[in-house]
Amino acid sequence: MSFLRTITDGWVITQRNLIKIKRVPEVLMWVLMSPIMFVLLFAFVFGGAIDAGGDLSYREFLLGGIFAQTVVFGATFSGASLAEDMTKGIIDRFKSLPMSRSAVLFGRTASDIVYNVLSLVVMALTGLAVGWRAREGVMSALAAFALLLVFAYAISWVMAFVGLLVPNVEVINNASFMVIMPMTFVSNAFVPLASFPNGLRQVVEWNPVSALTQAARDLFGNTPSGVSTPDVWSMQHPATYTLGWVVIILVIFVPLSVRAYSRATIK
Repeated sequence: MSFLRTITDGWVITQRNLIKIKRVPEVLMWVLMSPIMFVLLFAFVFGGAIDAGGDLSYREFLLGGIFAQTVVFGATFSGASLAEDMTKGIIDRFKSLPMSRSAVLFGRTASDIVYNVLSLVVMALTGLAVGWRAREGVMSALAAFALLLVFAYAISWVMAFVGLLVPNVEVINNASFMVIMPMTFVSNAFVPLASFPNGLRQVVEWNPVSALTQAARDLFGNTPSGVSTPDVWSMQHPATYTLGWVVIILVIFVPLSVRAYSRATIK
C-alpha cells in the first residue's frame, strides 16, 4: 500500500513540476534552445578542426557526445528545483500534507525524464538536419535513447541529494557546473580517445560519461570504421559499464536523498 501511495503521490508531484512548462515558458525555452545551440556550435565551429577518424564525419561522431552531455546537464533540474523549494518553504508545506515524503523526490526526478526526452527529440531533429544518421535501425536507436535517459535519471538523484544540502539555487548551479563540466569535457564526447595524452587517456577511458557516449555511438552506428576500440573493459562493454554505474548511483543516492529530505524538513 505504501509503495502504491508513493507512486500516486509521486505522479502528482511530477505533474506539479511539469506545470512550470506552461507557467514559466523560459524553462521550456532553455530546454529546447540549449541542445540546438550545442549541436550547431560544435558541428560548424569545431567540426572542421577535429578528425573523428576513419570514414566517419565529425557531425555523426559528435551527436553521441552531445546527447550524453545534454542529458547529464538536464539532470541538474532536480537539484536546482529542490533547492528553490527549500528556500521558499515549499518543502515544509509538503511535509504538512498527508503524502509520502519520498514521493517528492520521485516526482522531482521523474519530471527530469520529461525534460530530457524533449531535449533528445530536439537534438535528434537538429542532428538529422546537419547530417547525423542512426545507422543501426530504429530499435537500436531507441535502446541508445533509453540508456541515455536511465543514466541521466541516476544523475538526477545525485543532484537531488546535493540540492537538499545546499542553502540556495546559486550554490547548486555552481556546484553542478564544477562537477559535470569536467566529466563531460574530459571524456570522448567531443574528441576521439586517441587525442588524449597517456595518463589522462586512462582516466577518460573509465569516465562513465565516456562509456555512455561510446555505448550511444555503438547503438547509433556512429563509430568510425578502421579505428579500433581501446582494449579496456569499460570501452569494450560500454553499455554494461554504464548500467553498472546506474545501479551503483541509485543504490547509494536514493536512500541518501530520502534521508536528507527527512532531515531537511525537520524543524
